[in-house]
Order: sequence, then structure tokens, then C-alpha cells
Amino acid sequence: MAVWSDPVRWTALTRGDDCPICLRSRPNDVIATLENSWVTAPESAPIAGYACLVLRRHAVELHDLAPEEASAFMRDAQRLSRAVARVTDAVKMNYEIHGNTLPHLHMHFFPRRRGDPFEDRAIDPRQVASPVYARDEYREYVDALTIALRDD
Repeated sequence: MAVWSDPVRWTALTRGDDCPICLRSRPNDVIATLENSWVTAPESAPIAGYACLVLRRHAVELHDLAPEEASAFMRDAQRLSRAVARVTDAVKMNYEIHGNTLPHLHMHFFPRRRGDPFEDRAIDPRQVASPVYARDEYREYVDALTIALRDD
């Protein structure tokens, strides 16, 4: 059953009362802080080079943001996109905003490469071979992405 089918639970999540990000004061796996967002890059990513941009205050939808805050979020998205593309040599970047189970505004970044397991189709996290990183590869990615974000 979808979490939004439970009106009490959904309301508590969307208000931020039960939002796990807000309760912890930040998401897991934060590697950088940008203008108004955090950058996360979990080792348990669906594909190598994955990153996520999480708004630093609680909001559910893009349309919930004031114009300047929305602009700042998109500047952060552009900056992260550029850094991920540079570090991964992606031939295409896929972006996703859902919030169906965690209604705290966040954007997923999926760098696409020739020969990736999902070439010519959408990424399906349920079909991911785990782990996606070889030994030391995750740490190298995080270090390179952190440097690319800092130098941007």
C-alpha cells in the first residue's frame, strides 16, 4: 500500500513532523553542502556515479518553493549535474524527482554511460547488481565529486 493511502501518516510526512531527514536534521550519506541543498552519494547506489540533491529545508514539491529558493535549488542541480558528468564521463544525465515514499524535495542524478546495464531504457533499481562499486572505487568517486563541486 502506498504511504499516501494512509492520510494521517502522509500528513505527518508532508508537514515534516515524521520526515526522517528533518528528524535527523540532514539526510544520510551527505558529501557536500551547496547553496540550499545537500549532496548525497550512498555507496549502495543503483548505478555507479549516482548522486542525490536534497533541499535543506522541508518542502514537498518544486511549486512549494518561493521563486528565489526554486532558482537556488536549480542552481544547485545544475552544479551537481556538471560535477557528476565531469567525474563520470557520462554521455547523458537522467534526473528524477518523485517523493512518493519520502516527501522531502530531492532530485536523483543518474549518469548514463555507453554499455551501462540499462542502456537504451530507464534505470530499474530492482534490477541492480550489487555492489555497483569495486573495492576503493566508491571512495575515489566521492573524493572526485567533492573536488569537482568545490572547484565549480
